[in-house]
Amino acid sequence: MFPTPQPGDLIEIFRGTYQHWALYVGEGYIVHLCPPTEAAGAGAYSLVSVLCDTAVVTKERLEEIVGKDRFLVNNLLDGEHQPRNIYDILRDARSLLGLEMPYCIMRGNCEHFVTELRYGRAESRQVYYALGLGVRAVGVGMKALNAASSLSCVKSKQKRQRFSICLG
Repeated sequence: MFPTPQPGDLIEIFRGTYQHWALYVGEGYIVHLCPPTEAAGAGAYSLVSVLCDTAVVTKERLEEIVGKDRFLVNNLLDGEHQPRNIYDILRDARSLLGLEMPYCIMRGNCEHFVTELRYGRAESRQVYYALGLGVRAVGVGMKALNAASSLSCVKSKQKRQRFSICLG
């Protein structure tokens, strides 16, 4: 059973390791920033979208884009930002149809696109989350290196002390 979105709602489509985002415009249709590899059932092939540098704004049936994947209505920033007027959201979404736009996973992906339409500001929680994981992974790696280095320094210091005792 599909949730019932309202015009202007953000739609989060779960594609396994990432989410694709769209804006519901009514009557079963969405508008989304669509890299050439983003389609229902694309599976692992859709991950290639990170290599794309352009995408097209398209209007398609929600059910066709979702396919067998799961989706939900997720107006994720409503608690932080006032949504724009619904008339302006839908007008701007329709005015962009067919436009080829730059696509960058870090600064201009499908989530940035729909949050800009709904809130007037482009944000991607996926990017924040991925960057946070990366920073944490680097931090854990640095701690491990530091610990290994400290252990090595202690052993080296012990060897120097033993060596100086022998010479002593």
